[in-house]
Amino acid sequence: MKRIALGALVALAALPVTAAADAGPPKGFVERHVLFEGHRLSVHDYPGRGAAGRQPPLVLMHGFPDSVRLYDQLIPRLQGRRIVAFDFLGWGDSDKPRGHTYTFDEQERELDAVVRSLRLGGIVPVAHDASGPPAINWSLGHRDQVAGLVLLNTFYSAMPTTNPPEAIRLFSDPAYNALTEAIGENEEVNRWLFRWQVGKFMSSPVTRKRVLRVLWRQFRAAQPAFASLNRDLTPAVAADTARTGELNGFDRPVRIVFGGRDPYLNPGMARSFHELFPTSDLFLLPARHYVQVDAPARVAELIQPMPLAGA
Repeated sequence: MKRIALGALVALAALPVTAAADAGPPKGFVERHVLFEGHRLSVHDYPGRGAAGRQPPLVLMHGFPDSVRLYDQLIPRLQGRRIVAFDFLGWGDSDKPRGHTYTFDEQERELDAVVRSLRLGGIVPVAHDASGPPAINWSLGHRDQVAGLVLLNTFYSAMPTTNPPEAIRLFSDPAYNALTEAIGENEEVNRWLFRWQVGKFMSSPVTRKRVLRVLWRQFRAAQPAFASLNRDLTPAVAADTARTGELNGFDRPVRIVFGGRDPYLNPGMARSFHELFPTSDLFLLPARHYVQVDAPARVAELIQPMPLAGA
């Protein structure tokens, strides 16, 4: 990150937000609460209709620092498909227990709790960003329940072109714990950093304002989960790197859809995934990191007709 004087950070953070009022998530879902180890996970269950509604449900998962609201532009374009979108513990509208340790292994168990509680049977996990490790590991352990797997600008193991966002590098390095704690306690600098980093994930200035407004409001309460998951990031990637051989034996259809203009989880990583999953196909779109925000219509086109196991 370039050096910027603290006074400049505060001045930028104080700029008014001019985006329109939040209209809320796409309509038509049943609000459910799934019990997970004594806490509640917030789930938006879109029932689906017609032939599309009879296909395996799409289970949409978010990364950090966001929530299921990242899929607001995509969900209406999925043409009657049953969709289950949920916030991981500590994020969005899910419970945020105080003093909790959030991990990627725990998120895998949360996905399992949602699938079991809603009796979904076969599903298509859709992973973006930090939900890649829980989605992939759950899929490896539940192949009979995986009709297909979708990867959207995500990560899993050590890859040659991995380029973590600046804020993730900062918060995942224990050497900067004192600094990141100070950032978290300074509302104005914290908001500037969020808007600077997450703003780089989208192409359209108009869309960027609207999405940043929604995600920042939710992120304020999710910062303990963000900090905890960043502490778990390096150990989780190391553990998953040791499992990459299992990806070579994964026999379910895998669709890799990456924003080709993402400098962080980039096209090189998409190609690495393509090499690791023998049943995968690869699509690079003219989009940045939030590919489901930059190119929702094209992402919907690619998710809907993907080949499914047993089809």
